[in-house]
Amino acid sequence: MKLIVAITGASGTGYGIELLKALKEAKVETHLILSEWAERLIEEEAGIKVEEVKKLASKAYDYKEMDAAISSSSFLVDGMIVCPATVKTCSEIANADSSNLVSRAADNILKMRKTLVVCIRETPLSGPCLENLAKIAKYGGIVMPLSPGFYQKPKSIKDLEAFIVGKALDLFGIKNEKFERWGK
Repeated sequence: MKLIVAITGASGTGYGIELLKALKEAKVETHLILSEWAERLIEEEAGIKVEEVKKLASKAYDYKEMDAAISSSSFLVDGMIVCPATVKTCSEIANADSSNLVSRAADNILKMRKTLVVCIRETPLSGPCLENLAKIAKYGGIVMPLSPGFYQKPKSIKDLEAFIVGKALDLFGIKNEKFERWGK
């Protein structure tokens, strides 16, 4: 399996980092795009260097790298996940604004009818944002709010991240035991 992973500048970059770790463990080829703000938040929130995050991916790209292979719909890939996604990124994806590598790659995923998962972290959501999320869903994307469940009785932030990562892996058919499933 081959996936594009984008981490944008919403708070919650730990979700994206834990996702990359899980995909690496599952031996999934990953193509990582980091926005400028994601790079800043990774260091502020996660307390790790951006280069360490890039090492988790099979290949990493700058979000302005419009000549990257993943900017073309001819790049063979199984899907894409944006985790976390900002309101701005959701707007760009919903409106086919291909002005950076994240939104360009997402547009290609939609037009090729591949799985696109957009993990919005913002709250509350404005009317225009809700309309953009509805558009993404209408065009075939999956909107996955970063809202972890609590039935597994999380004891740490890592437990909350594991729940979300497990749910994201489920959307791509990647078997995992990141969280305790309901009724188990």
